[in-house]
Amino acid sequence: MRVRVPFRSGGRIVDGYLIEVIDPAVTQGEQFSGTLSPLDAVVSAAQVLSPEVSRLARRVADRAAGNASDIIRLAVPPRQVRVEKAWLAAQDEPVSESVPASDTVVPAARNTLVTAAAFTGYPTGRLDMVIMDRQRVAVAAIPELIQLKNGATIGRWAQTLAELGVATLATGQSAILCVPDYRDQDQVQAVLDEIAPAHTVSRVDARQSNPDRYRAFLACLGNEPRIILGNRSAVYAPAGNLGLVALWDDGDPLYAEPLSPYVHARDAALVRREDAECALVLLSHSRSVETQRLVELGWLGEVHPAVNRHPRIIPTDFQSESDQQVRAARIPTAAWNAAREALTVGPVLVQVASPGYAPMLSCQTCKKAARCTTCQGPLGLTSARAVPSCRWCGALAAAWQCIHCEGHKLRVVTMGTGRTAEELGRAFPGARIIVADGDHTIQTLGPEAALVVATRGAEPIPSGGYRAILILDGERMLARESLRVGEDCLRWWSNAAALAAPGAPVVLVGVGGALARALNTWQPEAFASSELRDRRQLRFPPAVRVASVTGSAADVDVAVSEFQGTAGVDVLGPVSTDESLVRAIIRFPYGAGADVARALKAAVVRNAAKRRRPKSGGFQPTPTLKVRFDDPELL
Repeated sequence: MRVRVPFRSGGRIVDGYLIEVIDPAVTQGEQFSGTLSPLDAVVSAAQVLSPEVSRLARRVADRAAGNASDIIRLAVPPRQVRVEKAWLAAQDEPVSESVPASDTVVPAARNTLVTAAAFTGYPTGRLDMVIMDRQRVAVAAIPELIQLKNGATIGRWAQTLAELGVATLATGQSAILCVPDYRDQDQVQAVLDEIAPAHTVSRVDARQSNPDRYRAFLACLGNEPRIILGNRSAVYAPAGNLGLVALWDDGDPLYAEPLSPYVHARDAALVRREDAECALVLLSHSRSVETQRLVELGWLGEVHPAVNRHPRIIPTDFQSESDQQVRAARIPTAAWNAAREALTVGPVLVQVASPGYAPMLSCQTCKKAARCTTCQGPLGLTSARAVPSCRWCGALAAAWQCIHCEGHKLRVVTMGTGRTAEELGRAFPGARIIVADGDHTIQTLGPEAALVVATRGAEPIPSGGYRAILILDGERMLARESLRVGEDCLRWWSNAAALAAPGAPVVLVGVGGALARALNTWQPEAFASSELRDRRQLRFPPAVRVASVTGSAADVDVAVSEFQGTAGVDVLGPVSTDESLVRAIIRFPYGAGADVARALKAAVVRNAAKRRRPKSGGFQPTPTLKVRFDDPELL
């Protein structure tokens, strides 16, 4: 429970959690001979930090050389006094004797009927065995849309995830369902509203108001089985008798925690599964390389649909076209024809790489990228008649001059959603044009004909599916400097293709090779296996673990010095970064993770101790040494 304790420096009072009470007279080992201070206050009688969550916080923090308190901040929402008092009062109310004991098993009885007809599209009884035997599996999602009884259209994956939660609830156990963002939460919630018993679902969402979020958190503290639905922080939610942890699309970058100690939700789920010995399900259209590694190790099993149904993918690079200019066009003839024909019967999706109008400009004369004369940021256009401006500082470039050739004319290099919508409007006069991106949020769409221009992940879900899907700017997406760019693109394109109506063409423009073959044959596991094989040869994650050490040159040298010559551990760098700092990368096998984390945490503590005020006074600079484990964008 929450308490306040005196802190010896400066007479401060700090907030904390009371996690254990011991009797000094019966403790084993060395006795404490000092003087204990009394608690300043017990904030509340609510036991908000459960023992299992406390253990989880300690284990994942130690794995990432961090502090358990940082994990607990994610696990326990800020206290809301009125909500908590109402919850405590409800806990003290006696249970009415007029309620028959049989009512306590009604939810399980209801859901037994649900699970008997659930998991349509998978081998009979296979997913039921996952729950009953508490198995660890990677499940291939069925790439199609379905319509619920209330008329809403959702992805089939959302139904599968919700049915897993309800099947777990039917066994008298709780289930944690994690999804990347609120769009995915809304789809799963729509299914749960139809098939889950009333008052058994708790939604923990950062978009909720503080009272609503705290109320949902308190509901998870009881012993009754619940379905807990949320984003990456839901993996830390308290759950009595946990029976399942399930993640949808674990390769999504939104699962990467931006706050120290930067623990990925998938890693936290793996640790929690081992602690709770519950079932673990990683559900996705496109398997991440991290999941593929666990499958090849035999730690994860595999579950595939009973019938291999997948969208009709048409890579334009696989088509024979003699005219090179036609092949190099942003929208080839085949894509135009598919869109024109599909617009007669329903909506068409056009996925592009960037939002905005023209996010990148270059010099018309020398073709070099146009840069801001104030901060050297990239120049772009927000509309057709707008003055070019810097995307970093916002400065206008009305009298811009190229620093390379002194030219004054600009040309558009990349087209965003706005410019693409403008061109499509001219090509298809009279067609309804819809833009969906970060600035224009649209979650659902009717069956009427429309051209939908969307960025990856922002595609609205149409009733009945898209009649054609055009995936543009593939080469631009693949040009991003990242070790994960291939699997990211396959995941983006697979999720978009799953929105197609049955038999509708999905035209992949300008991409060939292994990536296009994996999408065309709908074999993402083969691509993930190939990626993992290459990374093993190069000693890149996830074949090995990595940790970055950033700070002053002297501090980094001291931190990494003890790893020199250690078997299986190698140090890359250090190299200079911004703000006069350097960064070194440590690569190490999974078996050495605990030792590396312990050593780097000790180095951070020693470095921070230098900040203590000396007796003679004077200013001490702020410690700069920082450590981050398993950064997905490090390489």
